Amino acid sequence: MAQVMEFKLPDLGEGLTEAEIVRWLVAVGDVVAVDQPVVEVETAKAMVEVPCPYGGVVTARFGEEGTELPVGAPLITVAVGAGAGDAAGAGTVQEPEESGSGNVLVGYGTDHSRTARRRRVRPASAAPAPAPAAPAAVAAPAAPPAPAVRPAGPVPVISPLVRKLARDNGIDLRALTGSGPDGLILRADVEAALRAPAAAPAAPAAAPAAAAAAPAGAERIPLKGLRGAVADKLSRSRREIPDATCWVDADATELMAARAAMNAAGGPKVSVLALLARICTAALARYPELNSTVDLAANEIVRLPSVHLGFAAQTERGLVVPVVRDAHERNAESLTAEFARLTELARTGKLAPSDLTGGTFTLNNYGVFGVDGSTPIINHPEAAMLGVGRITPKPWVHRGELAVRQVVQLSFTFDHRVCDGGTAGGFLRYVADCVENPAVLLRTL
Repeated sequence: MAQVMEFKLPDLGEGLTEAEIVRWLVAVGDVVAVDQPVVEVETAKAMVEVPCPYGGVVTARFGEEGTELPVGAPLITVAVGAGAGDAAGAGTVQEPEESGSGNVLVGYGTDHSRTARRRRVRPASAAPAPAPAAPAAVAAPAAPPAPAVRPAGPVPVISPLVRKLARDNGIDLRALTGSGPDGLILRADVEAALRAPAAAPAAPAAAPAAAAAAPAGAERIPLKGLRGAVADKLSRSRREIPDATCWVDADATELMAARAAMNAAGGPKVSVLALLARICTAALARYPELNSTVDLAANEIVRLPSVHLGFAAQTERGLVVPVVRDAHERNAESLTAEFARLTELARTGKLAPSDLTGGTFTLNNYGVFGVDGSTPIINHPEAAMLGVGRITPKPWVHRGELAVRQVVQLSFTFDHRVCDGGTAGGFLRYVADCVENPAVLLRTL
């Protein structure tokens, strides 16, 4: 007899608590193998194909494309074992002691410590696959009376984003009825509570404001997924970090000549970004204050022992910042190879959440967009970011004479809590000196 296994959205790691269904890779009735990807989801950090730890026949899918699900919500059910075809129409959901593939992604796999549990479910043909977020429009009352407030105890909310949304808008989570599994309060529930007062007859003044904010033909683009994560991070950076920016023009002619000589000598080609990264790690060794973070809870500056170098990469999905681990221990060839590997993963949407977190300093080469300068926004919770403009021929005084040289503008934004202008200026000047005379780096090689 077939067993119908329920596979839930797993913990995708790095503190992520929800994900949006981008594309289903299987349909009801399809046969799936153990560890076969069944759905593509988008988290606030990356696109992830989620493999199923069970093999059998898909009997139900939960959630339509575009639906946002919390970790732990059902994704699919799979009929496993003999009679799987019959179980696709009706059966039981069971979690046996010996089944599944093990730890396929962070936080999920077969838990052999649990005994089998059985519960009845409706056949897949009797009801469409429910989306946990779908009932949100009716789950939250427009104006809950005081007696309806939930009694003291834990509020069923997983996502910190949902808590923040409620807190910022004065919504009492205890007054809401969650539409998620086991009464879990979702973002849609909070948003429904926010929309309800605007639609009430008691607030007629809200209509003109809405019309003014959204004229005819305006397009609304939800700030969610990667775009929402970027918005939250940049807003938090501006809100929490007292940043300052300094900049300098540098003659990069000798740096470009050194790169050409390296590449002419044979072996793997070295990129300009890798040379700039090597310069950054050398500068951070001289000015470790800038490889740090601020612990607000402890009111302390935390200087970090390793340089995990983030670099800005533009993709079709938006801006991402992959992280090169232990960049201070890599040479120019190793950095070039790692930049290429992470860039390719970014372009194909295959970066893991761990590839996008843990950075301690960011290098932003916006010169690829054909611009000379910019004011970098620090990648919270880091303390600094170096921005590099395009390297282009310009008039320059070289050895007392006017000449055409390869000039680049370097912009440096730093957290004024971790250092003063003297340290920041010293860092930037050292970077510029290395760009103008790469032999300066020989001291640290």
